[in-house]
Amino acid sequence: MTDHRIKNIVIVGGGTAGWMAAAALSKSLGRECSIRLIESEEIGTVGVGEATVPHLSTFNQLLGIDEADFVRSTMGTFKLGVRFVDWSRIGHSYVHGFGTRIGLDFGSLPFHQYWLKAFKAGHAKDIGAYSLNTLAAPLGKFMVSAVDAPANTPLANIPYAYHFDAGLYGRYLRRLAEAQGVRRTEGKIKETVLRPLDGFVDAVVLESGERIGGELFIDCSGFRGLLIEQALKTGYEDWTHWLQNDRAVAVGCERVGPPAPYTRATAQPSGWQWRIMLQNRTGNGHVYSSQYISDDEATATLLRNIDGKPLGDPRLLRFTSGTRKKFWNKNVVALGLASGFLEPIESTSIYLVQSAIARLLALFPQQDFSDVLIDRYNAQSRFELERVRDFLILHYYATERDDSPYWNYCRNMDIPEPLRDTIALFRKSGAFFRNGEEFFGPVSWVQAMLGQGIMPENHHFAVDQMSPKDLHEFVAHVEQVIASCVDAMPPHQAFIDRYCKAPGV
Repeated sequence: MTDHRIKNIVIVGGGTAGWMAAAALSKSLGRECSIRLIESEEIGTVGVGEATVPHLSTFNQLLGIDEADFVRSTMGTFKLGVRFVDWSRIGHSYVHGFGTRIGLDFGSLPFHQYWLKAFKAGHAKDIGAYSLNTLAAPLGKFMVSAVDAPANTPLANIPYAYHFDAGLYGRYLRRLAEAQGVRRTEGKIKETVLRPLDGFVDAVVLESGERIGGELFIDCSGFRGLLIEQALKTGYEDWTHWLQNDRAVAVGCERVGPPAPYTRATAQPSGWQWRIMLQNRTGNGHVYSSQYISDDEATATLLRNIDGKPLGDPRLLRFTSGTRKKFWNKNVVALGLASGFLEPIESTSIYLVQSAIARLLALFPQQDFSDVLIDRYNAQSRFELERVRDFLILHYYATERDDSPYWNYCRNMDIPEPLRDTIALFRKSGAFFRNGEEFFGPVSWVQAMLGQGIMPENHHFAVDQMSPKDLHEFVAHVEQVIASCVDAMPPHQAFIDRYCKAPGV
């Protein structure tokens, strides 16, 4: 019987995406499949310190990674959400907190429907007071879920993510992957050889002259898209008419004070600035549009707004928001920056790599590379990326800011029809319906739309079945429970010191 299984995989490029792919594929496929990763120390990676979403813990668990060891080894800290400063208007901030619900749902309705009526009547605080993550984050509190807490208390289910040094994470994954049989080759690729009959990639040739053949190629070569674009001419769809930012300047600085358990995103006149606090330093970056500000001015803005002494010179990155027209073309699957780029405002870059790897494993091909698998992979990948894109666009479009040409453009730009429909439905009724298996769920959309100033005109009619007195007491009870739970949480730094403090810090 003929064996049609893929037995030879070549990963082009290292970094976070390359080593995530190497570690996951070697773990899932075993040693019967040869995996070789080609990277060059001379080229380096884009990583400047990373923020993530909670799903990374699932990926790490798949690889058998101990959480405390991972956090220590990557100078990591914990993250309850993203704090947005000056986005809807200057002087206003809100937290997009991780979680599967806000407050306590009652009957068939989500809590925010009851909150809407109470808030408009003057009997409720800002929505951030009714979620553990959104209340705890600005107060610097953090803990993992309490295993001994009652199942119905917020302390029993605390969703969180991580901040970590992306370079250290790549090296961590490399050790795991090599222990699982992945072979690393140092070198630069000078030529990609295509099969003459079908245009599939047959091999890559290094500057040393070594020819490395494979059946399945994973392109993790970054913005260059060495295989997916330079060799296969797949094409790129530009989204900068919605997401204007095309550059970022990044610099680390000395950490001042205890690490905040959230990513801070502060809007600037021509973009926004991130702050990610690790155990040993703070990562900072200014993401901006070169149409409205020069590189020198953007760098000056960044350096004016960091907390501590810079650790080195700022680094400039250029990018184009958008997507390859195909994520999987012939026998090449692009991951990470090679597949497209969405700016890191909601920390989705590593998740999109993780999701793509999981999708590839679910639709893993045989040597015939069936179009049925490839088409489904591309359709699912595009759907996921477009919905994440729309969530990011929301942050720019739903703003009252009129203090710069940049924000005036954002406020008045045309937006994708699905996003326009989502906003219109929420503005009219406070309702949100998840579109299939899109990544961001109701809690994320509701928090972001409220945070960006989209206040629904009406609440659900069923809320009126609760008396004003009962409504006031219900909302007040939820607020009190959340506040009590946050009071019981330790400071973020104290949790790290006890659980996963990095040596020498």
